Amino acid sequence: MDHPELRPRPPSPLQEVRDDRFERHGVRLLLKRDDLVHPELPGNKWRKLAPNLRAALEAGHGTLATFGGAYSNHLRATAAAGRLLGVRTVGIVRGDELAGRPLNESLARCAADGMRLHFVTRSEYRLKAEPEVSARLVAEAGASGAYVVPEGGSNALALHGCAELGRELRGAADVVAVACGTGGTLAGLAAGLDPEQRALGVPVLAGGFLGAEIRSLQAAAFGGPAGDWSLAEGHDHGGYARVPSALESFAADFEHRHGLPVERIYVAKLLWALTTLTNSAAVPPGRTVAAIITGRP
Repeated sequence: MDHPELRPRPPSPLQEVRDDRFERHGVRLLLKRDDLVHPELPGNKWRKLAPNLRAALEAGHGTLATFGGAYSNHLRATAAAGRLLGVRTVGIVRGDELAGRPLNESLARCAADGMRLHFVTRSEYRLKAEPEVSARLVAEAGASGAYVVPEGGSNALALHGCAELGRELRGAADVVAVACGTGGTLAGLAAGLDPEQRALGVPVLAGGFLGAEIRSLQAAAFGGPAGDWSLAEGHDHGGYARVPSALESFAADFEHRHGLPVERIYVAKLLWALTTLTNSAAVPPGRTVAAIITGRP
């Protein structure tokens, strides 16, 4: 089944930026402007959702159900996709204490796009990977029979979509870096790069759990390990959706220097990490680094 909203877009632009914080260390910085890959589903959200949406439509599903926190970009993208495709969407949201309260900007956008929001306890949400718990939560949300997309959109289909991102960057950089939530983008990206390239993930959540998750995702999608990848821990700034004043100042300064809007939850942490790693010589002189801009503010 074809649909104009799911047709492949041309490769997103690759933009070089001149920044003395990199140049004085002999490092060249490129920005992979994946925020421009789709007008309403930017970056990795489009790359992960498109193959899942295509599978849902081909199977005749009229409802998409998925999971996310109160500030989830994935929920926002799924809601927008449902509106574009004329498909009902249901978001299962972590935190039953949020029910009945005024919606934050992110969840309000989901609701405006037609997504039904169903709030569950944090303890239930932590068990969502268990099939029987997931099925129960989906049923309680009024979405029985829906096509279920996992949190962050990360599954085997999504990884194949993100592998195309890696293929677009073959030969363009020594290191390709991306901010990580669930790890799906990094897992697919690494599989698509050339063998001599390295994928670097910057987790935006504290906890150190992503390595095992990425290995599990690659096993499901590719049958085993794929590509050269590593994680740069310690740049989460206190956890998901935490934007302390130092990070806010850094993002505003980057915007001023380069005329580029910087999304705070993922992209700002990625750029901060690359600046820090370059300054400490963890990124050696003579390297070209491509930072994937996965979303817009």
